[in-house]
Amino acid sequence: MGSHGIKDRVAIVGMGCTRFAEHWDKGVDQLLLASTGEAFASAGLDKEQVDAFWLGTAQSGMSGLTLSKPLQLQDKPVTRVENYCATGSEALRQAAYAVASGAYDIAMAVGVEKVKDSGYQGLNAFPIPNDGTQRTLTAAAMFSMVAPAYARRYGVTDGEMRTVLARIASKNHANGARNPRAQFRREMSVERLCAMPAVAGRLSVFDCAGVADGSAAAIVVRAEDAHRYTDKPLFIKALSLIAGNGSGLMDPAYDYTTFPEIAASAREAYAQAGVQSPLEELAMAEVHDCFTPTELVLMEDLLLAERGSAWKRILDGAYDLDGVLPVNPDGGLKSFGHPVGATGLRMMFEAWLQLRGEAPADRRISTYGSRSLALTHNLGGYPGEMVSFVSILGTS
Repeated sequence: MGSHGIKDRVAIVGMGCTRFAEHWDKGVDQLLLASTGEAFASAGLDKEQVDAFWLGTAQSGMSGLTLSKPLQLQDKPVTRVENYCATGSEALRQAAYAVASGAYDIAMAVGVEKVKDSGYQGLNAFPIPNDGTQRTLTAAAMFSMVAPAYARRYGVTDGEMRTVLARIASKNHANGARNPRAQFRREMSVERLCAMPAVAGRLSVFDCAGVADGSAAAIVVRAEDAHRYTDKPLFIKALSLIAGNGSGLMDPAYDYTTFPEIAASAREAYAQAGVQSPLEELAMAEVHDCFTPTELVLMEDLLLAERGSAWKRILDGAYDLDGVLPVNPDGGLKSFGHPVGATGLRMMFEAWLQLRGEAPADRRISTYGSRSLALTHNLGGYPGEMVSFVSILGTS
């Protein structure tokens, strides 16, 4: 195992999250103030009591000044981090390990992204010098190759695959429709989704997550100090990050039906947390459904379904809000939206609400009260070339 982990040594004691949306009337500063203000209030702390800050953003700032200026921090360390779409999770991971090391008593992780009025129509990574042989496909095109590959390997017909992907989107839109912080709040029927025209491979627009503005924040302390700040802390059981080496893009045997980095990070996270049977022990999972075929494969890579069976479990409603393991009860990237720097922390915010019994009744997970662990999964990159993060959080 790559890490001994920090099981039960660090706890989340405060969280905040803005609505993810096209915030034409708000800038980075306003979004940061909103999420951190909610986190401070929930922990009964102020900014002066936090020892150190980690800020995750992909395109909305280049240094710690992005956070220290709007919060008017005085003599505080602020570290800006970025790791593709797993940026928010990276901020939390580093803040948690800093507390676990004993370097700080209280740390804050913040994620933010403001892209909707920047002149771009999607996510645009800053140009990096290369040898001229990089891919020319869009993210949607890259992930679209997962669907036919999976169908071919496991004998799923085109019609069945279309229904499976529509079922994923419909589930997540149904959950998001009940979430006032979600970007898209309209339910979509499977029939309507199946009728959508294709825009990338066999994927329609509604197979793709929306780009949004937003921010989320978390405050972490040593586990033994957690009850000073809240009577319902979330204890960190596992934090696993795996960075692939891009070999999938060059390997002729790679068939797009699995993401090896995700499978590896899941195995490590379960080992850190001591989870033996994820489907029976987890109360919920927040996963990185950047495209509907991604969520399909994730169910198997995260050991939430046997290989080749996830499509059947999706059709059976296993991952619905009232299913055996609710997946993306807040709507996921598909409905909640995806501000790159904030998404990983937004997933943890949903675990915070659900495990503490603070999610509204109309979208409360069926497992509430009977299980006490949540999984969050956050990825960045493309099939064959990605980073993967998995956390496991618990109430005791």
